[in-house]
Formats: sequence, structure tokens, C-alpha cells
Amino acid sequence: MLPALPPPYQPNPLLRTLYQRFFDKIQVDSEWVTQVRKLAAQGTVVYILRNLNFIDFFALDYLTKRFELPSIRYASDLGLWVLNPMGKGWLNAIFPRKDRTPASELAAALSPGGSAALFLKRPPSVLDVAAGASGGRGLKEGDELVQALIGLQRQREEPILLVPQLFLWTKLPDTRGTRMLDLVLGPREWASPVRTIGQFLYNYRHVELKAGEPVNLAEFLRTYRDASDTALISRLTYTMLRRLERERRAVTGPAAKSPERERQAIVRSPRFRGELSKLTRNGKSDAELMEQALEMLRAMQATPEGATRSLLGVVLQGLFRRMYAGIDVDQDGLARIRAVSKDRSLVLLPSHKSHIDYLIVSYAFNEANLPLPLIASGDNLTFFPMGPIFRRAGAFFIRRSFAGDPLYPIVVDAYVRQLIREGHGLEMFLEGGRSRTGKLLAPKFGLLKMVVTAALAVPQRPVCFVPVSIGYERVVDSYDVELGGGEKSKEDAAGLLGSAGVLISRYGRINLQFGQILTLEHIRSDLGLPPGALTPAKQRALVTRLGNRVMDEINRVTAVTPGALTALALLSYHRRGQPHEKLLVRCERLLVTLRRLGARTTPALTTSSGSLRPDAIREAAQMFADGALLEVRYPAEVGSKKRAKPRAGRGAIYTIPEDKRLKLDGSKNIIIHFFVERALVALALLIPGSERTESEVRARVQELSRLFKYEFRFRADASFDTIFEETVADMLADGDLERRQQRLTPGIGRSGWTGQQWLMTYAGLLRNFVESYRVAARGLAGLENGPLDGKELIKQTLATGRLMYLSGEVERAEAISKPLLENAFAAFQDLGYVSNAAGKLQLTSKATDSAGRCLEESIAKYLDREAPA
Repeated sequence: MLPALPPPYQPNPLLRTLYQRFFDKIQVDSEWVTQVRKLAAQGTVVYILRNLNFIDFFALDYLTKRFELPSIRYASDLGLWVLNPMGKGWLNAIFPRKDRTPASELAAALSPGGSAALFLKRPPSVLDVAAGASGGRGLKEGDELVQALIGLQRQREEPILLVPQLFLWTKLPDTRGTRMLDLVLGPREWASPVRTIGQFLYNYRHVELKAGEPVNLAEFLRTYRDASDTALISRLTYTMLRRLERERRAVTGPAAKSPERERQAIVRSPRFRGELSKLTRNGKSDAELMEQALEMLRAMQATPEGATRSLLGVVLQGLFRRMYAGIDVDQDGLARIRAVSKDRSLVLLPSHKSHIDYLIVSYAFNEANLPLPLIASGDNLTFFPMGPIFRRAGAFFIRRSFAGDPLYPIVVDAYVRQLIREGHGLEMFLEGGRSRTGKLLAPKFGLLKMVVTAALAVPQRPVCFVPVSIGYERVVDSYDVELGGGEKSKEDAAGLLGSAGVLISRYGRINLQFGQILTLEHIRSDLGLPPGALTPAKQRALVTRLGNRVMDEINRVTAVTPGALTALALLSYHRRGQPHEKLLVRCERLLVTLRRLGARTTPALTTSSGSLRPDAIREAAQMFADGALLEVRYPAEVGSKKRAKPRAGRGAIYTIPEDKRLKLDGSKNIIIHFFVERALVALALLIPGSERTESEVRARVQELSRLFKYEFRFRADASFDTIFEETVADMLADGDLERRQQRLTPGIGRSGWTGQQWLMTYAGLLRNFVESYRVAARGLAGLENGPLDGKELIKQTLATGRLMYLSGEVERAEAISKPLLENAFAAFQDLGYVSNAAGKLQLTSKATDSAGRCLEESIAKYLDREAPA
């Protein structure tokens, strides 16, 4: 029978000081503490660590004492008495030295209330590495102690609970192959104490303690009751190592290979060679085609480097702190991503509104100790010096068009397939380019199709698709020249930095939200597709449904920020100036509707009870004023020559400079999609002097939804009738509408507004879109004298729109927008008013000389109403 529980390890005073200095910086998940306490109440906890390393022991011992968890009374094979003045006298008193074994020491430590730290393997020695024994081969296992644990469990009813523990001293991935440094310090994945100390001193502020899934040894033995002890030891060790490796790879990502080795692996693959053999040679030999493919890969390939990424992390942290008030990250979404990333590849699909988008997700992943994704970028970003930096940070570059080169899509497909097979996370922008308006663009399916094809071909590595909404209060990039009809400027370093106004402005807060994680199994189920190979048509359907589901998810999880809500309330107001108090009321009431619609909100916008935080609107107004997008006046200062900029707040009156409305519109449009369905119903219902039967309103809403098909995203998972009926039902429940027999009328209202006021407010949110399409309809007159190039038609129509604005026919300056006119002409083409022949637009036979005017009148009827209250 064992005597009293042996004392835990006690560090000497010098080590105790060092522990507190460094180990307090380790990021400890609160779930780890909760889990260990819960397990300790159920049985005896044994901490399992991967490979013998006294730094791991010191850190674990310190943290278990700090959080008052079961104390470690034994650690395998460390020889800690050298660092412990107490020595092992207590063991000598229990066991004669000749009888003492590691198993007997472990048994003593696991007396009631005790715990132990068990290292499964030793790191390889220099001879092991030189002989090629890295990666786990030839390493001595702690079989004797595992056998002792099994024996102890058989002697007791109380379960022994094995808790895998992992310290991430570095986030750098493992390396394939042996380098000189590995011979001296051990490979990165099996670091020696010397290497660990170096990693610790370099990275101690970002070290993380992770816990793997625990193993109940009693249940384990019952499951494998018929196995031999040798088989049990092997299976248990493998189970522990596998769980630890899953946790480690969830932070470090897949092992890194040299760029040349990666290219050779791609071009030597049987699939690539098979696709290459199908190409028409055009006088080129196989060797010439192979060299051309290798050159394409060199131009395309990401070459991520830890040093570059670390340096960028420091630079970005300073840059974001200078430009933004903070970054709000959906922590629940990150937790879901962390859970699935342990054994699946991630494809991140963010919204795209700014150059900053390339950095935000990687920044958030870096802060959360998740592997950084490789980012699909257009080859327009290869300019010097940013291109080489982006490449080393993890960007790979793809041409905007694959036309005319049959080899290029084969190379891209092979590269993407290799990345997925190896477990790399990918980030790609489904919209193709940056949105200039703040709304989501229609998805582009080309690269997504390649990713889906690669995922279907690598079933052993499941792929998860993650919709990501990146929200801004004020978008950094300036698109006002392009929106007004100017040509897009070429990407270069000066434009990238200049567009940001990088170090002189503040842009509020950034918000990062993650949607439902989608798998191909989800989409197959939606479409009713059976398992197994898919025909090309069914694969296209799969890609299309996936792309649309992703975009719908991005819209759904987009968070309402103070800047977006303030811009929405400012731009939809019908008078020139808006008092601060009225702005607050409008924001409060719009927020009520947004919350009814299930919209997420940022922490800065609301109080703990969910109501509007008034200071959030004042701060947003001040942000816009500081950016010269908003003018702040007080009644007492009218006519004054005082030059000091007034501060936003009570008593202020806000006006928007006419030439700044387009810029502010980008902030408003980030959340406009929440109101589109209600706004279309309001537009259809408010036409003066017309019938308001439900069937008539339905027909008008359908007419408007067809007109705006390129402007707004409508749910891909429901028909028009379903969406209309659900929208009307919600508006009836809210008091915005009433149904009297077969007629829809304004309801009793809510939150201080009548139903009529709510309908006028909804309709006012879309007024600039309706006005823009009216301008486009009048612009069709430019085609009466013959076909025109699309750019020329846009140019002429913009000029027409400016005249209409000056004459008062158009109320909102932001209606004169190039993207809106482009969408309008695309819709007119679908409606049969315009056709495209040889790249030129012309009126169709459906359109008579007066067709443009008739179309304009049919749109203008939705504008002929009294100003909203």
C-alpha cells in the first residue's frame, strides 16, 4: 500500500520568477480549465504530452497550480531533481533504489488526488535525424508507462482520464525534408529543448495551450477488451498522438515544401500529365509544354514565408490601430471554424469591398492562432514591390481571363487540387472584383468550379466552404471617380496606398462575421443529388447553388454597424438638413426593424439590453464629418465665419455635400439588402390613385424585382411567391400593413410611426435606385440614331442624368452612378428593350421610337408621391 501522496515539483526561486514572467503570457482557453476540473471530479487526470520536453512540463506545472487544477506529482523521464532542491528523497523513503521503477513512481503519483504528466515519445537525436528517422520513426515510446496506466486502471473502479495537452511554441508549419538546423536542434515538429527555448523566447507572447479530446481509459479497455496488451499500448499511443497532431495542425497547417518541390509534384501527377496529353500540340513538344506549365506555376504560386508573415502581422497591427477604432470578430464563428479545420480543408469566401479585405481575414486568423489561408488574387496585384510581398505572405496570382490559352486552366486546376490535397486553407473572392457600391456583386463561378472539382476528386480530404462578411463603417478605397463615370485606374503601389489615405484618416470599426459552414454534402442534399460521380450539368448546378448559398449567407450575417445605420438614415431623409435628434429617432426605429429581420449588430451599436447606444450614432456622424462626407452646423453659427469644425451631437444639424453622397452611399448599401423586399412592397403600394388589391401589388412587386434583378440579391432558396407572401405576412404582423378583404393598406404602425410613415420610409431607401433606372430609360434615346458602344452609352446617359439632377427631375445625387446605369441597361436587355450586337447596344424591334419614354414613365410612377414624414 502506498503512503501519503508525494509532493509536487517545486521550482527553485530563480525558476519561479522566470515562470511568472513568461508563462503568464500563455493563452489559456477557459474551456481547457473547465474541462480539466470537470474530468478531475469524475476520476484521475493524467496529462498526456507529445514528446519529452522539460519546457512543456514547466509551463504545464505552472498553469495547473495557477488555476488550482490537479497537481503534477510525476513527470516521465525528465530528471527534474537536478532543478529541484528537494530531490527525490520522498521516493527513496518509499522504495529502495534498486526496486524503484518509473511504473512504481507513476502508481505513487496517482494515489487519490494526484496527477501525472506523461510524455509519449522522445525527440529524435542528431543520429536519428541524420539517419532519416524524423517524423516519428525510430523514436522511443513510453510503452512501460502506458502499460503501467493500463494495469492501474484494471485495479480500480474510478476511471483514469487521459487529457492530451499541447503547447504551441511556434505557429510556423513543419518542413518537408531535413535541413542543417534540424540536425542540430531537432525537426520543428519534434523540437529539442534547445529549439523549444528559442521558439519560446521569440514567441512567448503568442504561445497557446490547447487540449485534445480526452480518453476515458476504463471505457477504452472495455471497447478493446479482447486485444492483447501490446496491441492496447500501440492503439492507445496512436490515439493520443493523433489527437495531439490534429490540435497542432489546426494551428500550424500542413507541412511546408520548397516551391520547386511543389511544382514538380504538380507536373508529375498522373492527372496533370493525362490532361496535358489531350492538348493539341500546335508544333510544341511535350517537353516544351511542360516547361511552359512550370513557368505558369512560377508566376502563379504562393511562396509563404514565416518571417514575411510575422513582419506583416506587426505592420498590420500598427496600421489597423492607426486607421480603425477596432476590429470586431465573430468569436462563435471562429470557434466553429477551429473545430472543423482539424480534419478538413477550408475555403474562405469573403465579401470584397476594399483592398483591406486581403488582410483582414489573415489578421483575424493570426490573432486566433489559426493557419493563415493562401489567397487567390488577380494578377493585376503582382506590381512591384507589393507583388513579391503578397506572394510571400500567401497570395497566389491568377489571370483575370483564361481565354485563348487551353494550358492555363489545366495548370490552375492542378495547383488548386494540390493545395486542397495537402490541406491548405484557401481564400477567394467570389465576386471576382471589389464592389464599388457597397452591395454584393453577382458571384463568378470560374474559380469556384475548379475548387469544387478538386474537392470532389479528393474525397479523403473533405472541404468546408465558409461565407465571410467583412463590414466597414467607412470604406477605405475611394471609388467616386469610377462611380461618376471615370475609368478604373491601374493597380500600383501609389494607388494602393493613396486610395486609403492611409495614415491621415479614421474609418471607424471593421466587423468580421462568419456564416453557416457549407459542405458539398449540404448542397447535394439541397439539390437531391445522389452520392457518386456527377454529370457536367449536375456539377454546374452544384457550383451555382453553392455560390448563391454563399452570397445569401454573407448577406444574412452582415452586421449592422453604427456607420452603416447612420449613412442609411442620413441618405434616405427627404430634406436637405437633418437634426441630430431626428437622426437618432430614425436610427432607433430602423434598428428595431433590423432586429425583427434577424440582423446581427456590432457591440459598439447597442447596449447590453439590445437598444441603440446614442453615442454610437454621434461617433459615426463625427467620423463622416472628419472625412468631409458630412457637414455639421449649429443654428447659432449660421452665417458665422467661425472656422473651427463643430462636433457632432445634440443640437447639431447635418447636411451632406452633394459631391459626397456617392461616397456615403457605399456605407449605406452595406445593409440595404435587409430592407429590399419591404421597400419593393412599399413602392408598389404607394402609387397614387391606383388599386391596392393584393394581386395588383404582387404584380407590381414582381415587375420591380425583374427590373432590379442585377441590383439586388433575392433569396436563392425560395420562389418569388414565397418571398412575397412571407414579406407581406411580416409587414402585417409588424403593423406596417393591414389586409382588408383583398386589399392591402397602410397599417396602424409601431414605434411612434404610422403604417404610412413606415411605407414611405421603406420606399425612400430605394429612391436613388429608382431614379437611376429612370435616368437609364431616358438614356435609351441615345440609341435612336443607331447602335452605340456600351461605354459611350453610359457616358451620354451620365451627362443626361446630371442635367436631370440640375433641373430637379432627379432628387438624389447618388442616382447618377455608373454601376447602377450598367445594371439598368443589363436589365433592359433582359426585358427585351435592348440587344447587343457585335459589342454594341441597339434598340430592339420591341422598342418603338417612344419605347424609351414609355419605359421611363413606367419607372417614374414609383417616384410620384408626397415626401415621407
